Amino acid sequence: MVSKNENHNRLNAFFKEEYHSLKKYVTSKIEDAAHRDAGDVVQDVAFKLFSRADSLSPIDNVAGYVYNAIRNAVVDLMRTRKKHVGFEDEMEMKLVAFTEVLYGVSANSYSGEMQKNLKSAIANLKPHYRDVVIAIDFEGYTYTALSQETSISTGTLMSRRHRALSILYKTLQTKNLN
Repeated sequence: MVSKNENHNRLNAFFKEEYHSLKKYVTSKIEDAAHRDAGDVVQDVAFKLFSRADSLSPIDNVAGYVYNAIRNAVVDLMRTRKKHVGFEDEMEMKLVAFTEVLYGVSANSYSGEMQKNLKSAIANLKPHYRDVVIAIDFEGYTYTALSQETSISTGTLMSRRHRALSILYKTLQTKNLN
């Protein structure tokens, strides 16, 4: 029979002995990921493994178990990693894309003045409209995820966004006519 702390002790001994090797392994897999430190990946995996070590069956091959967990973490990191773009640049790209949503044509035809007007119009929306537009169109939320986070039905969120787009369109049309 394996004691309850045996997995914890095995993992602890392995991480103490192999920490630098694990970091080198991760670095070799994500060397182009300057925004993510190999030590962070190893520590994240270690935390997850230690937090559930006592609830697992006995780990016979600790090295294989740890390296497999690290490999999986690296794969997850590579899947979810986006090109590192500055916040301002990312928001500007989303603003251009949002302009396309409003007008349905290429954003290349929109001036800096149009984008400034759009920013102002979004800022002047009522909070419940503005929040939906920002969450869906700029922060990348889905209606379902936003509904779960806010406890507002997806239908209500869709209606609010639709109404917000209508208000924005009218506001921008008025500014363009003046």
